Amino acid sequence: MPPTSPTPPASPTPPVPTGTDRSGAGDPARTLELLWRTPGARPAGRGPRQGLTVEEVVAAAIAVADAEGLAALTMRRVAQRLGVGAMSLYTYVPGKAELLDLMLDTVFGQVPRPALSALPWRERVRAVADANMAMYRQHPWMLSVATGRPPLGPGLIAKYDHELSALDGLGLHDVEMDDALTYLLGFVQASARLAADARAATGQGALSDEQWWAIAGPLLARVYDAERHPIATRVGAAAGAAHNAAVDPGHAYRFGLERVLDGLGVLIDRRAAGPA
Repeated sequence: MPPTSPTPPASPTPPVPTGTDRSGAGDPARTLELLWRTPGARPAGRGPRQGLTVEEVVAAAIAVADAEGLAALTMRRVAQRLGVGAMSLYTYVPGKAELLDLMLDTVFGQVPRPALSALPWRERVRAVADANMAMYRQHPWMLSVATGRPPLGPGLIAKYDHELSALDGLGLHDVEMDDALTYLLGFVQASARLAADARAATGQGALSDEQWWAIAGPLLARVYDAERHPIATRVGAAAGAAHNAAVDPGHAYRFGLERVLDGLGVLIDRRAAGPA
């Protein structure tokens, strides 16, 4: 760290690689059939009669991903959790790609949808953001799934409809409502990744921030020129002292969310004012 500061300088958030897993990678027809199935229904005409339901298979897959990460998710691992043979899972889902869509849609369907109509618009939008942040914290594997082709199931549709209700009646055009929601959720996802990275950096067996800086600080002090980088030194010292770390994901989320709301407020006020 700089000789003039007892705390580390702030640094840009490192980019998070896009996950190799993506939604919508399976058979579209079979995926939609499974997404919109009758809950509790058992497959018919596909192999021997089984005692499980699709919901039980999906729940087991989510539990594996929650506990071990998406890299550990295989049909064999899910079968082990259920105590059945791996090949028997294909009675319920064609493969991992379709299973992943079912997992995503199931989690989307579990996101709380409290009544929002009585709240001011900023509180409505904040509630949507907080619910998504909680979703990612509970299921961090979702951050590594590319969802350019989202699972168009009942869970996602219900979640989308509820979240749009936070922006309804504010004078925004329909496309602007969708744009605003995309903007909000993109921010939340980026914030959730930052928080997940921070947790991983201090996970089991990893150095704590204090231990890491105890090693890196003296080494950096030998090469860091505070006079050459005066703004970085001043601001980094202030931020480090305020957060007791290079980055505080919780603070970054709260600060950023207020700025997102401020930005949406400009658009909403502009629409309320009518044509210039």
